[in-house]
Amino acid sequence: MASLEELKETRLRKLELLRKAGMEAYPAKVPRDHCLADARKKFAEYEKSGKVVNLAGRVMAIRGQGAILFFVLDDGKATFQAVVKKDVLDAKLFDLLTSAIDIGDVISVTGTCFKTNKGEESILVKSWTMASKSLLPLPEKWHGLVDPDERLRKRYLDFIMDPGLRDLFKKKAVFWDATRRILKTEGFLEVETPTLELTTGGAEARPFMTHHNDYNLDVYLRISVGELWQKRLLAAGFPRVFEIGRLYRNEGSSPEHAQEFTNLEFYCSYMDMDEGILFTEKLIKEVVQETFGTLSFEIQGNKVDLSPEWPRVDYVETVEKMTGINVLKANEKDMEKKLKELHVDFEGMNRERLTDTLWKYCRKQIIGPAWLVNHPKLVSPLSKINPKNSETTLRAQLLLAGAEMTNGFAELNDPIDQRERFDVQKKLIDAGDKEAMMPDEEFVEMLEHAMPPAFGFAYGDRLFATLAGKPLRETQLFPLMRPKGLRK
Repeated sequence: MASLEELKETRLRKLELLRKAGMEAYPAKVPRDHCLADARKKFAEYEKSGKVVNLAGRVMAIRGQGAILFFVLDDGKATFQAVVKKDVLDAKLFDLLTSAIDIGDVISVTGTCFKTNKGEESILVKSWTMASKSLLPLPEKWHGLVDPDERLRKRYLDFIMDPGLRDLFKKKAVFWDATRRILKTEGFLEVETPTLELTTGGAEARPFMTHHNDYNLDVYLRISVGELWQKRLLAAGFPRVFEIGRLYRNEGSSPEHAQEFTNLEFYCSYMDMDEGILFTEKLIKEVVQETFGTLSFEIQGNKVDLSPEWPRVDYVETVEKMTGINVLKANEKDMEKKLKELHVDFEGMNRERLTDTLWKYCRKQIIGPAWLVNHPKLVSPLSKINPKNSETTLRAQLLLAGAEMTNGFAELNDPIDQRERFDVQKKLIDAGDKEAMMPDEEFVEMLEHAMPPAFGFAYGDRLFATLAGKPLRETQLFPLMRPKGLRK
């Protein structure tokens, strides 16, 4: 079998053949009247009229030999068969085609529409020109890109060889378009907030840090979609706001983790917790139905139906039921002992992390859909205290397939309470917790000017990936990859 370099050398010689024949290998413009999908729609009209049409696409297959050849063209929207006959095409163009074209080339063909003896809609080629000469071969048709790392590294080849993968990202576009349209219909204003921040508010995650040369200070890439900025807008008199954007978390890599992904966050003045849960459940169901055409899914071998009203699961009660530990009352030694019994790693964890780790053990056993509610105050530094239990908060998360898919709060707007909770987070940071939330004094000052009671909510790529049945990284067009040869 020829090496990649040998194959490239062969194609370079074919490139030279094109140039000697006076044909541009990479022209700025080629004849093209329609995308191939539209050509299929108009086929009957063109076949009847005998109109000469210009079509273009990538050569995905070549069969036949001698006086007749069949090409399969693909332009990303459809495929179309091009038929080349030696007694129809100019002799020089026919010889150039047979000697210079490879699978993977992008070409333009001119001709008339007809059906072959087998009924295949085709174009009878009367002229052709190169649109872009490929110098490297496509992966083998039947095997494609087998190596998972190569598939993500050379994503463009994966899309070429797997049209179904392109459909996945078309669905993802529908997912976000539907989200945006519904929120706008409900009176939300779309906004843009900073991606560079002095403090990373709105979530608990390790941030990426960079340097601002002009100001000579370190700044962080945001870990939420502008939560503390959007709340400032509520205080400023914008009653309903949302943003769909990228966020960045400097965390581990795995099929279920990505350091950069898309999230929605919205904030609504005067919407309370129960109204927020009803609103977001309705929002999610409408978005999912429009994206996937169904509310029934099989996730990790489990049948999941989003149609019925989602039940509510109490955080503290669930952990106690599954582990025997009441996270509000147990001391840290009891938590550590239980985690050791469960064979869960907990080295160097503070009380907040121990609580969260116990919950993460439990959540894996919940298929859902269900709303997780009544989170401990310690793990919810931005949500209002539950009036029925001051040790818990008004927070809601959709549980699906053993993971939290969303995050919603009755937003904390008491500046005194917020400052106290930031003080707790500051102590965690000082003790070495790299995921604790950074205090933001300017945000507290804003609250001192009074922010209306509000509900905030977020979901993102993880929800889409779970419903699509794909690992999170595979739903990123171009996930960050370690350069080849670079070790940890």
